[in-house]
Amino acid sequence: MARKEQDLLSTEIVNRGIESSGPNAGSLTFSVRVRRRLPDFLQSVNLKYVKLGYHYLIKHGVYLATVPVLLLVFSAEVGSLSREELWKMVWEDASYDFATVLSLFAVFVFTVSVYFMSRPWSIYVVTKDEFIELARASCKFDETSLEFQKRILKTSRIGDETYVPKSSIMSRENCATMKEGRLEASTVMFGALDELFEKTRIRPKDVGVLVVNCSIFNPTPSLSAMIINHYKMRGNVLSYNLGGMGCSAGIIAVDLARDMLQANPNSYAVVVSTEMVGYNWYPGKDRSMLVPNCFFRMGCSAVLLSNRRRDYRRAKYRLEHLVRTHKGADDRSFRSIYQEEDEQCFKGLKISKDLMEIGGDALKTNITTLGPLVLPFSEQLFFFATLIRRHFFSGGGAGNNNKSKTSLSPSSKPYIPDYKLAFEHFCMHASSKTVLDELQKNLELSDSNMEASRMTLHRFGNTSSSSIWYELAYLEAKERIKRDDRIWQMAFGSGFKCNSVVWRSMRRVRKPSRDNPWLDCIDRYPVRA
Repeated sequence: MARKEQDLLSTEIVNRGIESSGPNAGSLTFSVRVRRRLPDFLQSVNLKYVKLGYHYLIKHGVYLATVPVLLLVFSAEVGSLSREELWKMVWEDASYDFATVLSLFAVFVFTVSVYFMSRPWSIYVVTKDEFIELARASCKFDETSLEFQKRILKTSRIGDETYVPKSSIMSRENCATMKEGRLEASTVMFGALDELFEKTRIRPKDVGVLVVNCSIFNPTPSLSAMIINHYKMRGNVLSYNLGGMGCSAGIIAVDLARDMLQANPNSYAVVVSTEMVGYNWYPGKDRSMLVPNCFFRMGCSAVLLSNRRRDYRRAKYRLEHLVRTHKGADDRSFRSIYQEEDEQCFKGLKISKDLMEIGGDALKTNITTLGPLVLPFSEQLFFFATLIRRHFFSGGGAGNNNKSKTSLSPSSKPYIPDYKLAFEHFCMHASSKTVLDELQKNLELSDSNMEASRMTLHRFGNTSSSSIWYELAYLEAKERIKRDDRIWQMAFGSGFKCNSVVWRSMRRVRKPSRDNPWLDCIDRYPVRA
């Protein structure tokens, strides 16, 4: 601390001239002047917050410039009148001056009204303790249900800064209404798209393909129609609205957009992935339906895809592989995540106890299909040799059948390919701590490989189909993406589905963009979660 104080002080030797009197008369005298200098702001101020402030200033510049001027003019006009003159103008004669004052007042009221009407819908950051207290105050849950949710939250590894809509936990009324759903949808979707169009400098009318996915909330007109109406997109835009496809629908949307781009050259495609939390809020007592309340949070992603040659140099990633696995033919898989009403006729998502087993089976099928596309030849050879050895040499005859059923020798255990040789980065759907733990164990991934997924779960919760894009944004904010790096995004979804997409980085991401969702907190991560 003393060293920092010393760095802020500067010294200067001042020549005071020849002393005229006293014991030192006729001699040159000097003095030392000590000054406190300003700190080095480039070192002491984090510039990303300066950028955020500048962005906020520009965004609200119209109101900051007009409102003070209108207040000054209005005050000057009214202040120049005495009380008797003002009373006379109001009740006896409406002169031109007073009409001017009224006009200015009307403009002021209009400006303020536009400002408050254009403000985003209320979104609240709540801690886990506040979450439970607000849920208790809403009178929607009994103490048993509250205690269950409290235990789930305690072990969820979700942090205290996730986002929930106001109506979900603060309102005593039913929040699963079309009005609340549209308000939440417009908030998250338009916010993400505004940033996308600003960042890419693409006009909404330039978009040729629009794909929107949201599992639970599917109004009429559709969410894609809401976007087209809001941004006044062109009449021949190819729009698609995917519903009921769960947390893995973001990859399905990318697959559909890819097919549309292959059929429509020289085009742009926008993929919007989101989920409505308030519309799926469950106020009942069924524990299997209360679990989604504890994990799902607000979030949205908007991605721009292009097949234009001119975009090659400014593109960040190239789509290399996309593998989709669907286990819906199996009844257990089909009903593992099921939307229905409970005994009180409250609608909610029912989570099966067999979900981990079902998800593991879908994952095995998906990575078995993906492996030959991405793994080096050496890993594929080891895997094939292990299969042959297990098939021909693990039995050892009829007498060993019982032994082989009860235990596996090291030589008969399945070989798990090393996917770290195929990918530099992993973006596994941040659904829950348990799922991420199982993925890390079965794929033999390191803590560093799972960092983006765990930190996304901690900071934002389970944002459904958009979570894999929050994870990619985390890697960009940490400046870990280098040229030619391969990124594996994988997500699970109801049905039951497991989908994977592989991207290759076209260039190094040296610093996060100003609209990166991690910009204001990346210095605090990773945290222990």
